[in-house]
Order: sequence, then C-alpha cells, then structure tokens
Amino acid sequence: MKIVILGAGQVGTTLAENLASEANDITVVDSDAQALANLQERLDIRTVLGHASYPETLRRAQANDADMIIAVTESDETNILACRIAQTLFHTPTKIARVRAAEYLGEEDKLFLPDALSVDMRISPEQLVTDAIGRLIEYPGALQVVDFANGRVRLVGVRAYYGGPLVGRQLKELPSHLPADVDARVAAIYRRGKPILPEGETVIEAEDEVFFVAARSHIPKIMAELRKLDRPVKRVMLAGGGNIGMRLARALSDKVQVKIIERNRDRARKLSEELNHVVVLAGDAANESLLMEENIEDVDVFCAVTNDDEANILSAMLAKRLGARKALSLINRLAYVDLVEGGAIDVAISPQQATVSALLALVRRGDVVKVHSLRRGAAEAIEAVAHGDRSNSKVVGRRLEEIKLPPGTTIGAIVRGEDVLIAHGEVMIEAEDHVILFIVDKRKTRDVEKLFQVGLTFI
Repeated sequence: MKIVILGAGQVGTTLAENLASEANDITVVDSDAQALANLQERLDIRTVLGHASYPETLRRAQANDADMIIAVTESDETNILACRIAQTLFHTPTKIARVRAAEYLGEEDKLFLPDALSVDMRISPEQLVTDAIGRLIEYPGALQVVDFANGRVRLVGVRAYYGGPLVGRQLKELPSHLPADVDARVAAIYRRGKPILPEGETVIEAEDEVFFVAARSHIPKIMAELRKLDRPVKRVMLAGGGNIGMRLARALSDKVQVKIIERNRDRARKLSEELNHVVVLAGDAANESLLMEENIEDVDVFCAVTNDDEANILSAMLAKRLGARKALSLINRLAYVDLVEGGAIDVAISPQQATVSALLALVRRGDVVKVHSLRRGAAEAIEAVAHGDRSNSKVVGRRLEEIKLPPGTTIGAIVRGEDVLIAHGEVMIEAEDHVILFIVDKRKTRDVEKLFQVGLTFI
C-alpha cells in the first residue's frame, strides 16, 4: 500500500516505523529537514521537504498515486486542509486527519464526512488516551484493557500476584475456579518480559503478565482469580490540565472524586471555571509538600498527563512513594516505557501506540476491523471477520483445533451476532463470525491475515 504521512513528529515517526516494517511504500512529508534526515537514516522510506498542505508539496509526495494520506502534523487546520486538497486535486482514496481541538470535535458528526471536509477518518490521540485511561480506572488491577466487537469482548492484561487463587496452578484448572456462567481464555503470558504460549499444563507464576479474553461483564470475576481484588477507585488525582487532563476530568467527575494539579495559573483558573465538581490546584505535581497536603496517601489513582515525559515520570514516582495506590504516567518516548513500567510506576501509557492501533486496521489485508498494538508494538491483538465457506476459506466451517495458526498465535474468542463464544477446540467458525486473536510476534500478522482471505471462488 502506498501511504503518505504528513508530519514527522512523534506520532508520524511511530506510524512510519510501524507501517514501513510491513512492506508498505511510505512517504513522509515535513518542513523540518533534520527530522526527515533522521527518519531516512533508520527507515527505508521516501521523504519530501515542504509544507504539508501545499498542493505542490503533495504533488511531489505523489499524492495522486497514494492509497492513503495520514495527516498528523501539529496543526489541526493543516491536517484538515491537506485532506481537502488531496481529495480535490488528487482524488486520494482514503484521507485521515489528526484533530485535537474540542471546538472541531464538538461538531464532528457534521464536519468530518467525506462530502464535507473530505476527511474519511478523524483521529484524536487525546481521546484515545482518555478512553484507555478510563478503562484502566474501571479495572484498578489491569495493566492494559482493549475493546473488541463494540465493547462486548475485552482483552485484559493483569500481573499475577503472590497468593492469587490461580498462582502455582495449571491453566486447565481455571474453569473450576469460575462460576458456571463465566468463561475466559488466557491468550498469552509474559514471564520476565518473554512470551509463553499458554497451554492447559502451563503453570501461572507470581509476577506473570497474563492476557485473557472474556465477555466484558465477566472481567471482574476473572481478575479476582489472578490477583488480589482491588477496591473500587474513588479518588483520582491528575497531574496536568491540558487537553487530556481536561477530558479525563470531565469523563470521571460524575463517577469519582477528581483533583487536577496544573502548573500554569491561567490554565488552572480556566479549568476551575469550566469543570464542575472538580478541584483544581495551581502548583507543581512533583512538589512533595503539595502532594502531602492534598492527602496523596488516600488517592486511588494518580495519573500524570502533562506534555513532559520527565515531569510525568518524576511526579508519578513521587506520588507512588508517598502512598498513592496506583500510578499511571503518559510517556511519549517508547524507550522510557520499559525503564519505568512495573517498578515505581504501575502503567505507562503511549499516545503513539494508541494512535497506531487505531490506524492499523485500515492497512491490514483481509477483513480486519480492529487492531490493538501491544507490548510496545511487539505484539498485536486483532479482530478479523470470517467470510466464505469451507471450500474457499481456511477457517470457515472448521473447528478451532483443525486450524493451523502461525506460531505464537492464539484465538481468544468468537463473536457471533450478540453471542460471545470463548475459544475452545471444538468450537466451529461460521461465516461472518468476528474472531479475536492474540499474536505474540507481530511479524506473523501477515500470515494470520492470509487465513481470513477467501479464495477466488468466493463471490
């Protein structure tokens, strides 16, 4: 696929890295010559120097021959205008724009339509991060929570704790520990950072990172078997009152007590005027005295969401040391994630990975409707739709135990209409089933996609 990425910032760079590794023809456009040079040193891609929304720049980027344009510059207006020009002058089939301003998003049902602003898909990293953090707060013990099938199925990652009912036991014992109407499938286990393909005889050890798939309503009961039960979240403290901080406060304030610490006094004043039932403090979230004055030891979740990675890491580490039950940190540099997650900071959240996940389904072969990038991009969870019949499909009309999956791949669940079927060997895949898969090695994704491509006899 020929893809033009407008913007070589953190999001554009992460996209280029992910998409170039999948045999796509990538062109990156930016006005920063040094940023483009740095990309070309590491990746096999084309670069074009120029303003992203200028017609001549898009022409040199071969927008007329591109399958997709992804506009992720720092300017909403540039992104929107570039999509409009790509449609008007070059008839580019698919146009995606990053849009962050709430003023635009408030009218998204009217503005972001192909016949309006010529934007086929609007993406907001801030909203994606807000949703991700909201799911982590809903399940206090989770390391990662992702949705499939419009939220009916969830993949949840948790760390197994000493004393957990299943720790030291084989996976095949899981059903006997659950209520009769609750079912789940362990999709992957990571032990000391390395993946283990789960089998019935696999024994869960303390500190294992366990990913399981289940119907959304069953998640709490399953988590209780893998770790000590966390009490519900009642108090949340946010460090940073930018776009993400404000979105989070609005989303959470009707469910839990929320405090925001914002360094900029003018911004803090604006937040206090716009947010109801939220306490806004002007100050430094890495100030030990301030955190202690605000009873940090009673905070269930401390979430650092400023634009500064170092400030987020330091404030989250301090909050955790002072007694916050759980510390989350927004981290843009992926190199920092492995350094801090699982230690002083419970969960590191990457806006780039959230954005990449939202876009990957558009470049996948076969009918892949949802992709979630996991483990810093090394693994993936996907939702693929099965088509055809036994004569032209490698999966339809076959029991799961008959399907030869690529190494390191597991099927976690099947969604058939409104029903959620947890994957067991005797389950048979039918046409139009939505199949949820976990792929430990992202390099095997293409092999998985081929399974869901129908033969030439399919009409």
